[in-house]
Amino acid sequence: MTKRNIVVVGTQWGDEGKGKIVDLLTDRVAAVVRFQGGHNAGHTLVIDGKTTVLHLIPSGILREEVECFIGNGVVLAPDALEKEMNQLEATGLKVQQRLKISDACPLILDYHVALDVARELARGNKAIGTTGRGIGPAYEDKVARRGLRAGDFKNMVQFKAKLAETLAYHNYMIEHYYKAEPVSFDLLWEKCERYSKLIVPMLADIPNLIAAYNAEGKNLMFEGAQGTLLDIDHGTYPYVTSSNTTAGGASGGAGIGPNQLDYILGITKAYATRVGSGPFPTELDYNCDTDIGDPIGKELGNRGHEFGATTGRQRRCGWFDAVALRRSAQINGLNGMCLTKLDVMDELTEIKICVSYTQNGEVIMLPPASADEYELCTPNYVTMPGWNTSTVGTDSFDALPIEAIEYIRFLEKEVGVPVSILSTGPDRSETLVITDPFV
Repeated sequence: MTKRNIVVVGTQWGDEGKGKIVDLLTDRVAAVVRFQGGHNAGHTLVIDGKTTVLHLIPSGILREEVECFIGNGVVLAPDALEKEMNQLEATGLKVQQRLKISDACPLILDYHVALDVARELARGNKAIGTTGRGIGPAYEDKVARRGLRAGDFKNMVQFKAKLAETLAYHNYMIEHYYKAEPVSFDLLWEKCERYSKLIVPMLADIPNLIAAYNAEGKNLMFEGAQGTLLDIDHGTYPYVTSSNTTAGGASGGAGIGPNQLDYILGITKAYATRVGSGPFPTELDYNCDTDIGDPIGKELGNRGHEFGATTGRQRRCGWFDAVALRRSAQINGLNGMCLTKLDVMDELTEIKICVSYTQNGEVIMLPPASADEYELCTPNYVTMPGWNTSTVGTDSFDALPIEAIEYIRFLEKEVGVPVSILSTGPDRSETLVITDPFV
């Protein structure tokens, strides 16, 4: 079999089920490389009924023969890493021996979290809807060239000096602008001394490891976090994350040439969800706290267990948005889609698909560039019949209800990308591979 490097990306606003698919396909790879984001991600894996939630460690960790790399595009929170490693190792997994971390990973430290929380509070009803985990401020430090990186732990004398300088800079803003409690240097330094002992043994030259595997003809998988519509450049700006969530981010965020990425798999939910603020044209607005809103939005949320794996926040639910997916297919260069959570719609009598927007009286087939322009858009729908029968665990495409097959074929036509994998349940086994990405 020819060597294949596969990139797995979310095509919507995240929460599409990327972790499950990475876990499924890692039986044929030597390593899984995470290339962007931080512990604001939440990848839920269900294997033989047992649930594991990962936030920072790549989804290949449950396969004992697979190595896991955290690339330079990931912002690394040492406390979150420590907690996640402890939880996994308590189940018998050997994490530390199989996990490698890029020296160039920016660190998320206490002052990043303090800034993130203070900013969201200050924005009030205009809050972005971040997870409050310091992701954005850590990326800002990286771009401003003042951030501390994982490799800095190798020289703690220099690290201490850099930490003092950077903390003084941020504490001034925290204390005097946001009127919040400054971060203690002594307490943070004590933590960093502990973090260094954990992280330094796992530091590695990730681009060189990738190159070595490529030279040996071994398969690799590159795992993204969040979704394309949250990309800092191509998403619903400013309601986006702070990194490049698209397939192109795999090259810079891991250290591999774009010509060495062989297949781009886009994970796509059979409907749409979004966590936090920002445009969502096909939303079926429902609030689980008040039990007020659209009954179909409620049904999708309840049947799909649409609560964030990282934050527990209710996800907003809506109809499939082919306009947004066309853009995702375009900028990712998708070779195939994995359609997840088809089974969540098993009891709907009719299903709608957004096929275009109307903006200022004009029908448009691709989404606008900014959140402000979305306010001028209304979705245009095609209605299809539901299938009113269970699709959970369906073991062949032809065994699906004809209405479900027609729905899938319609989505393929609208987006211009074939569905190569179909997920009809949360368990690893409840997945149908139609076209093998490794072939």
